[in-house]
Amino acid sequence: MTNPIRMIFNHRLLALIGKEFTQIRRDSRLMVTMTIQPSLQLLLLGFALSATVTNLKLGVVDDDQSIESRGLVNALGESKSFRLTATYSSVSELAKALSKGDLSAGMVVPYDYSRNLRRGTDSTVQVLLNGVNTNTAAISQGYAESVIESYNADLRSSRLSAALRSGDAGSRRGFVSLQPAFLYNPGLKGSWFVVTGVFGLTLLLNASLVAEATMIRERERGTIEQLLMLPASTAEIVIAKIAPLFAMLWVMVVICMLLIKFAFGVPFHGSFALVTCGASLCLLCGIGVGTTIASFSKSAKQAMLLGFFVNPLLFSLSGSLNPVEGMPKWMQVRGCLIKGSGFGDLWTNFFGLAALTLGLLTLSIWRFRGQLS
Repeated sequence: MTNPIRMIFNHRLLALIGKEFTQIRRDSRLMVTMTIQPSLQLLLLGFALSATVTNLKLGVVDDDQSIESRGLVNALGESKSFRLTATYSSVSELAKALSKGDLSAGMVVPYDYSRNLRRGTDSTVQVLLNGVNTNTAAISQGYAESVIESYNADLRSSRLSAALRSGDAGSRRGFVSLQPAFLYNPGLKGSWFVVTGVFGLTLLLNASLVAEATMIRERERGTIEQLLMLPASTAEIVIAKIAPLFAMLWVMVVICMLLIKFAFGVPFHGSFALVTCGASLCLLCGIGVGTTIASFSKSAKQAMLLGFFVNPLLFSLSGSLNPVEGMPKWMQVRGCLIKGSGFGDLWTNFFGLAALTLGLLTLSIWRFRGQLS
């Protein structure tokens, strides 16, 4: 029985891969493009970029279930800053929703909330904020404090009116205080949010540009006609072009991850295998984008113009510049590195990347097969 691995990695494919590695070694500019340039991009963009907030989804755990607690929840839900999304029966359910990105903030009302207010004791409510996006977390805290301050002012006004009517103006009444807790990024370091987003963006864009330039170079030099002379299939030719690029781009991945860890101090709470798998899919997807662009282009200028249409979409929808909350639900992921999310939370996104990669590479092979024939 024939070994399937030997069928895929046969002597023809290995010879083509060796040829590509030889060409890469001869092109020093390509080596710099795949290693030094992405590292500089990560450093510059990681320190320079910031994010804005557009939408704050609120989840609530009300352990008191009183008129007073419902009044506080309504005050937050009716404000323009928050939109009450769901209520939860426990803090663990609320934290899980925050971890998945379903919420921007959460509030926990203690069981003795109304009793403390009636006794004249201040009652503390806890607000859980997703610290992965530091800008969103800081603004969420400010919005929550503003709503609580307005709520206390309403309490003060209503109680003063009641006290004047009853003649008991000297008695003390309790108010609401806020205790914020920032999840995943307690120090609210903005670089943690930006640099992890730029990391994924760097993988996609650089893989796309390098693959596009490599395929177009074959066409412009006229060496693509020589491929017709080889006893190799179109799939083997495309895979041979991709494999060396993938290996060299992984040098960029290692450099970027070292910079994220040691230059920016981002903690690594997730699975290394999961991050490795995600980075590999990002590289392959970027290579798929580049080869697809090259298959529809006859020159470097055409590829550049087509890239101007595709790459800005990748840039603007990546989540590194714009808030994650404003993106479609299937794009809202930045969990494995900082949050420690597992495959159970991220499998849909991994499946989407894999499907997109397979589709783009299949389209590229089909296009090049027609051109080679």
